[in-house]
Amino acid sequence: MKREEWFNYQKLNAEQLNTFRENGFLIIKKIINPAGITQIQNECMTAWKKEKESFDPDKSWLQNSLLVNIHHQSPAVRDYYFEGPLVDIASQLIGPNIKGATSQLTFKMKGNTKPFGWHQDNGYGELEPYNALTTLTALDDTDRGNGCLWLIPGSHKQGQIRVAQNEEQKKSQSEIIVEADESLAVPMEMKAGDALIFNCWMLHKSDGNYSDSRDRRILFLRYADADAIEVYNGRKPRLGRLVKGTTRFEEVKQFESEL
Repeated sequence: MKREEWFNYQKLNAEQLNTFRENGFLIIKKIINPAGITQIQNECMTAWKKEKESFDPDKSWLQNSLLVNIHHQSPAVRDYYFEGPLVDIASQLIGPNIKGATSQLTFKMKGNTKPFGWHQDNGYGELEPYNALTTLTALDDTDRGNGCLWLIPGSHKQGQIRVAQNEEQKKSQSEIIVEADESLAVPMEMKAGDALIFNCWMLHKSDGNYSDSRDRRILFLRYADADAIEVYNGRKPRLGRLVKGTTRFEEVKQFESEL
């Protein structure tokens, strides 16, 4: 199978676009075919094992569960991130000019029972304009048993929630937890190869992985307007590879141009 056949390219229809506007999220089924999932799993696990050890309850979430810039270590992820079906979907939801803003693995391996509380992704890296997208592609079947995501439909309409942090909390990269009505939460159960897409203001959380035999491995890719700036960093342009359209920032035009 050719690499481009690993992915299922598609456009969102009017109903899906309206659902995203109202609820703030969509699940796209089978966006990666089984052969593509196997390749991505293999490459991601090779990278993971180079840098990560087994789960340690005394380590931070960052140490136990996250590996950044996975597209630097996985050619299959790089193709999916920069040229896969999520790029066209992002252009429908954000606009014609798109850049990749983040790529990472967020793995909750069996035995990692640490929850991650309610938060907005734009709380950890506030970008403007406020239309950045988080995409989570499941590399395993994910459900309540192995720590799937939960979110609150429509919560993106609250806008940016400000959480005060002192300098020590910022330096330690402590969790930015916000209050949420648990009764409104919906589990995002997916099959391997499905992708969850949601607005940067969406309230979401994940519980621990209480399965004794199943990992919960997710590929986290974030897309933003090509001219998006970092509000938290002197309003500098967010660096990321331009994947569609144009940008006014020369730094973005040149970023990762060698890849």
